[in-house]
Amino acid sequence: MAAPLLDPHLRTEPAASPSAGYQPGSWVWVHTLGSWRPGIVLHSSPHAATVRYRPAQGRGTSVDTVTSHSLAARKDEDPLLDNAPLGALR
Repeated sequence: MAAPLLDPHLRTEPAASPSAGYQPGSWVWVHTLGSWRPGIVLHSSPHAATVRYRPAQGRGTSVDTVTSHSLAARKDEDPLLDNAPLGALR
């Protein structure tokens, strides 16, 4: 599944809440700075999640807390992000 095409503010369907499926370790797309980036959920609450994501094409990562509106489920593997043990991501 490729990254979503729409800006999350243009979605017509409601965004899923982290408590409904975004558990620690879940693969997600994170909408940040105008684009969708691959990420992994570190922690979540009913309305937001803390995620580690790749902000660019390089190996570096960022950690941020975003609302569930800026998240979408991800099925595509990201080899630079998904192969790290979850404990190493915290």
